[in-house]
Parts: sequence; C-alpha cells; structure tokens
Amino acid sequence: MKITIVGAGNVGGTCASFIAAKNIVTKILLLDISKEKAMGKALDIWNSSQLLTTNTKVIGLGNKEYIKTKNSKICIITSGFIRNTGMTRDQLITKNAVIIKEVTNKFLKYSKNALFIIVSNPLDIMTYVAFKELNISRFKIFGMSGLLDTARYNSYIATALKCNPKDIQSMLIGEHGDTMIPLLRYTTVSGIPLGELLSKSNINFIIQKTKQTGGEILNMLKTSAWYTPGIAIANMVEAIIKNSKNIITCSCYLTGEYGLNNVFLGVPVILGKNGIEKILELQLNKEERKNLKTSSLKIKKMIAQLLEE
Repeated sequence: MKITIVGAGNVGGTCASFIAAKNIVTKILLLDISKEKAMGKALDIWNSSQLLTTNTKVIGLGNKEYIKTKNSKICIITSGFIRNTGMTRDQLITKNAVIIKEVTNKFLKYSKNALFIIVSNPLDIMTYVAFKELNISRFKIFGMSGLLDTARYNSYIATALKCNPKDIQSMLIGEHGDTMIPLLRYTTVSGIPLGELLSKSNINFIIQKTKQTGGEILNMLKTSAWYTPGIAIANMVEAIIKNSKNIITCSCYLTGEYGLNNVFLGVPVILGKNGIEKILELQLNKEERKNLKTSSLKIKKMIAQLLEE
C-alpha cells in the first residue's frame, strides 16, 4: 500500500518521517514543485530505515510526476504558501486556494478512490475548496485540525498540573483558528474534571495560550510549526491504515449535524479504512452550540469572500 504527500516542506517531510517510522505502508511518495528538495528529504528518511526498524520506502517526486502516484490509498496535501510574520491564516486564502485546486485535480486523475487529508492553511477553508473541486464523498476528505489543537491544549494542562500528558482526555471542536472551542465538560485528568484541579482563570489562560500557539511559534521560528502537525497527520494515517476506528476531531463537511450546513468544521468522528466512518454529534449545551455557530459563521464569511474574488 502506498500514500502520497504533496508538499515536501517542513510539515510534509516531518509527517513522511513519522509515517515511515510506524512501518504501516509499503511506500511513501513525497511530491513537491522542487523535485530536488523532495528527493533529498526522501533519501534522508530512507537512510534512517535501519535505525527506525522500518521497511517503508520513501521516494521523492517532482510536480510533473503525478502519474507515479497512481492508486495511492491516501493523499496528504501540505503544499501552499506558509504564513509570514504578521500574516494571519485568513490572508492565505486566495493564494493557497489556487494551489489546492491544481493539486487535487492532478492527483485525483490517477487515484480515483483515494482519501484526502488536507493540512494547508487556512485549513477549514482549504478543505472546503478541495471538496468542491473534487466532487467526492464528504467522508473521503477531511482536514487535520483536532489532534493538533488538542495536543497543544493538553500540553499546557500537563504543564500547569505537572502531570503526565497521557492522563489528559479532552475535546476541541470548531475552527482550526481563533474561534476553536475547548469543551471543558469533556476535559478530564484521569477521570477528574479539569475544573476541580485548576481555577477558572488558569483554564482561561490555557485556552488563550492554545489559540495563540500557532502565531507564537511563527514569531519565534519565522515559519509555521511542523513537529506536532507531522505526528498528528501520522496518527490519522495510522487510524485509517489499521482501521482502528479511533475517535478523532477532524475538519469535516457538515450537512445538518449540529444544525449546520455547507461548512467544514472540526467535530469528532470515527476514523477508519473508509475515511470518516461516522460523524459523532455531541449534545452541546446552549453556550457551546452558540460558540460553534459563531465559528461556522466565520468560516462561511471567508468562503463567501473567496468566491467573490
């Protein structure tokens, strides 16, 4: 079984290495507009195969070699312009929409039954663009969002409590951005509600920290994060390949769930060999539903602006 990663930048290269380390696919094709970059990263990852005890072959390709991606099980799209310092995810919309349309059309030509994981920013908008361009089942295309946001959220909770992050269970829904919604009712530490362990002010600080992490890393590194996104993608791929039916928050297309339509937002799903096996509709309270509606309206506004251009 083979998968393709489009975009050999920091995120693409890192997720390729994490997926290879899991030894769950036969071949990873790393495709980029710069064939030399793709080949160099692929070679470096393959050189580590003995150390990683993996037999997954990684091959670098140029953007004129889509035919070699034929019959890929999964296409992971990380390509696009990255945020510069001072640039928001929203400002990337027009530039990256052009790239997403080109990439998805080229790929689908050779892999009609593939699943698509969109990573390019702004994620919810780019997943919508790809979905409309591909005209495939909504269960076969989704955005990587929840695992990344949840990992960040949990890391700050672990820091505050000086505990093991593995003991934390949480759920974030909504936009992959400033209107993301941590669900405190679903946040526990070894079964203990977070509100019994931290004050409201500490929890609010953690929530704001989570929302600002992407921008904070951007200011420090002058580029977007890649380690946590890379392992988040790899975990999603593993859930699909192993058909493990993990419950994961993904940006997916809603057609009435949560009272919302024609929008991609992060909600919990069961992820398996067919992609989204089921969208889970939580019983949100009034405030949570209001916040999700706000998140939805923000995404729809950006989509409307894109369509007008």
